[in-house]
Amino acid sequence: MIETGLRAVIWDLDGTLIDSADYHWEAWQVVMASEDFTITYEQYVADFGKRNDEILRGRLGDHLTDDFIARISLAKEEVYRSLVRTKGLELLPGALKWLTRLQLEGWKQALGTSAPQGNIDAVFDSLEVAKFFDAVMSAEQVERGKPFPDVFLAAARKLGIEPAACIVVEDAPAGIEAARRAGMMALAVRTTHPHLEGDWTFETLDQIPESFFHQALSTL
Repeated sequence: MIETGLRAVIWDLDGTLIDSADYHWEAWQVVMASEDFTITYEQYVADFGKRNDEILRGRLGDHLTDDFIARISLAKEEVYRSLVRTKGLELLPGALKWLTRLQLEGWKQALGTSAPQGNIDAVFDSLEVAKFFDAVMSAEQVERGKPFPDVFLAAARKLGIEPAACIVVEDAPAGIEAARRAGMMALAVRTTHPHLEGDWTFETLDQIPESFFHQALSTL
């Protein structure tokens, strides 16, 4: 059921709420080297925010089998989760403030991420942030990853809120495009892509003005 009068913020995870880029980069290097493939840092950054199957087929070709993709993806995510559990994670500046404040002010909040559920679980084990989300949607729960809008639309349905009443917070071009295709407004943070543009753009979450979300209500 769609509830009228409610507004929601749908958060991306990696690069938006958490500083995980180095762990993902290390994991990709390890796994690709084990398969005698190379990946440059520029390629890695360009693909940030996409699902593994889309990254691999985009870099290595559409001929890849589902079994190969599943094996490489699992190996990469196991390395990433090990790094999270052994080295820990930190929320990006401003993340905890806004998660807490929006919850206290009655906003619905969801996670809409290209990460698989196992990565989300590892993050939730490392950081006490699960309590802030009324819905969690992972890449495995939708047919298509970003830049398609599936994960954001699924999050809105789970919240029971119209897409037009949702603000997406993203750090990657694929996520901004997905939000727009979903009919949602997009707040871009430039933690990963220094030239990223959204309907609103800030360098970091802690630079968002105190009155921003209240003012944004009037535009939805």
